[in-house]
Amino acid sequence: MTNEQIILKLPYTKPFLFVDELLHIDGNGAEGTFTFDKDLDFYKGHFKDNPITPGVILTETMAQIGVVSLGIYLLGEDFNSETKVALTSSEIEYLKPVYPNEKVTVVSEKVYFRFGKLKCRVKMSNAADEEVCKGTIAGMII
Repeated sequence: MTNEQIILKLPYTKPFLFVDELLHIDGNGAEGTFTFDKDLDFYKGHFKDNPITPGVILTETMAQIGVVSLGIYLLGEDFNSETKVALTSSEIEYLKPVYPNEKVTVVSEKVYFRFGKLKCRVKMSNAADEEVCKGTIAGMII
């Protein structure tokens, strides 16, 4: 399965798809990018006159690139339209803000994948290669 095919299998569409490109994926982790367009709706109110990307959206971006995309890769052809993906836990440390029009890169490292549960260490960096957030995310693939 190609990186483009994995993106097409993601169970999200715009405006809630936070994956532009998968740069690398293998059995141990994934790397991909997303650019936060200045016209995304949440910037209108977060924060007034000083928009930054909400932490929950940063976490979702890391989950989509680093966990769900990896899960699709690991399941291969067993991943289909009836497969469900559910976040089970996250522990994220936010280090720097992400502003409108910023491009971020997410890298994940698989901790384990067993009994349908995938847990990964994830980190997000900005274009200056500064770490903006990091932590662990786990999800169930059913």
